[in-house]
Amino acid sequence: MKRIYLILAISTIMLSSSCYSYRTAGNSGKVPPGQAKKGTGSKSAKPFAPGQQKKN
Repeated sequence: MKRIYLILAISTIMLSSSCYSYRTAGNSGKVPPGQAKKGTGSKSAKPFAPGQQKKN
C-alpha cells in the first residue's frame, strides 16, 4: 500500500514540475509601438516606432 502511494506521489511531482519556457514573438522581447504608447499613456505611437525616430 505504501508503495502505491510512493509511486503516485512521485508521478504527481514529475507531472506538476514539467518545464515550460516563455518565448516572445521575434524582436527579442521588444513591444510594438502601439503597446508601448499604451503603457506610457502617450497620445501618439510615433516616438516609439523605429522608422519614425529622428537620427542624431
